[in-house]
Amino acid sequence: MIRVFNVSIPSSAVALAMADAVLLFSCYLFAAWLVLDVPLVVFLFEQGGYWHIAFATAVIMIGLNFNDLYENYRVGSRIRLLQQFCLVLGLAFLLQSALIYASWGILLPKWTMVYGSLLVLIILPLWRIFFSTMLWKSMGGQKLLFLGSSPAMREIVAHISERPELGFASLGYLDDSPGTVADQTRIGSIAALDEVIAERHPARIIVAMEQPAQGLPVERLLELRLGGIEIEEAAATYEAIFRRVPTRDLPPSQLIFSNEMRPRGNSVTLKSAYTLVLASIALVIALPVMAIVALIVKFTSPGPVIYRQPSSGRNGEPFSLFKFRTTGRWLGRLRLDELPELFNVLRGEMSIVGPRPERPEFVAALEERIPYYRQRLSVKPGITGWAQINQRRDGIEDSIEKLEYDRYYIKNLSISLDAYIIFHTLKGTLTGRGIK
Repeated sequence: MIRVFNVSIPSSAVALAMADAVLLFSCYLFAAWLVLDVPLVVFLFEQGGYWHIAFATAVIMIGLNFNDLYENYRVGSRIRLLQQFCLVLGLAFLLQSALIYASWGILLPKWTMVYGSLLVLIILPLWRIFFSTMLWKSMGGQKLLFLGSSPAMREIVAHISERPELGFASLGYLDDSPGTVADQTRIGSIAALDEVIAERHPARIIVAMEQPAQGLPVERLLELRLGGIEIEEAAATYEAIFRRVPTRDLPPSQLIFSNEMRPRGNSVTLKSAYTLVLASIALVIALPVMAIVALIVKFTSPGPVIYRQPSSGRNGEPFSLFKFRTTGRWLGRLRLDELPELFNVLRGEMSIVGPRPERPEFVAALEERIPYYRQRLSVKPGITGWAQINQRRDGIEDSIEKLEYDRYYIKNLSISLDAYIIFHTLKGTLTGRGIK
């Protein structure tokens, strides 16, 4: 896995994106060589063709991302794959037309775009089918050996078995308790560690003991680490794979003594600055839409256009959350009812990105039932957040999961992670998949 935007992403997805970029650029480059009357060197460097092709490539890759083709790249239906590429290329042509109307100068010549897109429509789906087939045939994965059989281990093994593109493979677990856990085979006791390493050659050992102080061969693990084998706690593996910080394996000492579980001061300061800039720009853009929504709400039902919802802010400080009174399902689906929250951001009560605000009574109830729930109040609440783009259910168990996502956000708070969340929020809203 590779860390990009403070998010762990499968290396196979990064390799696929890089290969797509090269193929897309090459298709339009070949089309330019094929149809243009001027030498290719003149088009690329004197007429700015290099940037024109790069722009078209970027637009198409964003379209592929919007169609989840970098998250779910296992080809299930070839017809569906072809439809997705047709949709993306159609939108690219529409954007080209709009830019021509706007007299932008970063456009590809007409026939370069046409022939290049035809090449893309042939080559990229074939490449995707080849990549998917070879990936699943050759995917051995980094071999993981588990010490212990904690609940976190069971979740990790179940998840990596369903998603081989993550690049992990479980060798099983060593534990002093006989038997099997779930469907994961116990391959021996902890005393058999050296024998198993010699036979199976794990790349990484994951310590997943519920009581690690009992029976953990600390000195031997240190020797193995110095010898080149990665040693990692199950909580760290869980965080990288699930992109959330587990609640059950989080010791109180990590919250009290470690600096990892709280936002860094410089990140918070920078976040406050760019949040105000983004909110100001967004409000200017959104004002016409807000005026239309306000009129619709006003004339379709009685009552106030905007209502104030009591909410808990940073450190539990109460504030009134502004929202349009929802009068139609489409307002909620497009999240237009949340546009007035931009005023909360400008007032300093919220951020663009952060844990979603809750009513004070819900916070009090969840604090009683979920350990360390109040930690999510260490940053300002947001209009959108890490939990909102990853998890879309409700309930106590789901509140625990959302808290784990919020902890991940607080731990990794940065401008790059905020950009990632904003992009996926727009993606979810525009594609109709919605954000909770």
